Amino acid sequence: MTVRLVAKAALVGAALVALVVTPRPVVADPVEDFYKGKRITLVDGYEAGSPFDVYARLLARHLGAHIPGTPSVIVQNMPGAGSLTATNHLFNVAVRDGSVFGNFHGNMGLEPKVEGSGTRYDGRKFTWIGSMAKQTLVCVTWGTSGFKTVDDLRARPALAGSSGGTAGSASIFPRVMNSLLGTKFKLVTGYTDNDLPLALERREVDSRCGVGWASIKATRPQWITEKKIFTPVVLSLKTHPELPEVPTIMNYVSKPDDRATLEVMFTPQEAGRPFAAPPGIPADRANTLRRGFDAALQDPVLLSEADKGKIEIEPISGEEIEAMLVRLYDLPDSVFSRVLSYRQPGANETSR
Repeated sequence: MTVRLVAKAALVGAALVALVVTPRPVVADPVEDFYKGKRITLVDGYEAGSPFDVYARLLARHLGAHIPGTPSVIVQNMPGAGSLTATNHLFNVAVRDGSVFGNFHGNMGLEPKVEGSGTRYDGRKFTWIGSMAKQTLVCVTWGTSGFKTVDDLRARPALAGSSGGTAGSASIFPRVMNSLLGTKFKLVTGYTDNDLPLALERREVDSRCGVGWASIKATRPQWITEKKIFTPVVLSLKTHPELPEVPTIMNYVSKPDDRATLEVMFTPQEAGRPFAAPPGIPADRANTLRRGFDAALQDPVLLSEADKGKIEIEPISGEEIEAMLVRLYDLPDSVFSRVLSYRQPGANETSR
């Protein structure tokens, strides 16, 4: 081999070695760089210790581990007006950089279409992160009341207790059932959340319509295991897996306008524990929050903690919530006006 060929071979070899041993430049991850060492604020629309707060704090303990840069997550309680205060804050005041998101009632996304009073946002424009659980409402009657079925509730008056004021779920749904199903509820308002279960047990009232099945399981599981209550109807678009034999209110309604009204009322239950960030945050950070949320809700540690605390986890994605709201916002205004009418006090209502 000539000197020239030897030299050429040596140069080629050196080049190959250089390719192997020369470290590749580290490509910066702008999302990880943003979140590293940062603190994410979770604005909770309810007071500490409330069911929504329990979900918020469970998520806060685990979300950071599923976001590049492993930021810390703190909960900032901002109760007021049924979580409307926090909803308006997230849309209009919170910074739009991906470091703030929050939770509020599942109905808030549609509230500008239903009532509008005090709402300063468009539900379609939030950066929806996802929901930790669905919310299935039921109508329950006390076991010794004599009201087991919808037909029983049509046959004679039943006292229905409410802890949510005249516009709470437990006030609205007796009115809905009276209007659409022909039941004869007489509504008694003015109870607190702690008073109403005792009122049922003491037979001050016969029923409570518009309570979450998950809430009953968490706070009064003996009612179920000891068969102290009946569930005449599920107040949802579809029944609960644990109540397969119980009809939904949709089984009793056939008119298109009636069904559209109930769809507006019940569809938000699919996103019963929603989380959203302000509109207009950078797309890569929005995607990071969404995928981090999805991953956290599959984390065995979070799920184990939820199971021990009897916290139902049935997540849906932010994309699903967004699509749901876009579809419902296109319904006629007359449908939303009818939904609003069920918030108004009617006949056969008293306060304790």
